[in-house]
Amino acid sequence: MSTASTNYLHLAPNPHSSCQQFFVKGTRIPARALYSWYACEEPMTPDEIASDYGLPVEAVREAISYCESNPPELLEDYARQEALMDAMGVNKPNYKGNPQRLTAEQRARFRKL
Repeated sequence: MSTASTNYLHLAPNPHSSCQQFFVKGTRIPARALYSWYACEEPMTPDEIASDYGLPVEAVREAISYCESNPPELLEDYARQEALMDAMGVNKPNYKGNPQRLTAEQRARFRKL
């Protein structure tokens, strides 16, 4: 199911974010953040997540459904984040918590992503 053809009541892109994934409307909460509490080693119920975030449980259920549909924009966000971490050296085995500064060329490339 394409997210472009799906009408969500509680989710929408955030025009102020560099992320393309959907957020809970009127908040800065990405759907993936809510899903991460649901699909983790010690999962929370949608009701618990909704209570913790002060959201309607329907918004949490919608976020879960959205993430489980593997929307292309979510996968693109993952790829962009991985490429950025690689460029900064964060993914190197000897990383010591001091990321490399990006060159002007690298910063320009990531802005285009």
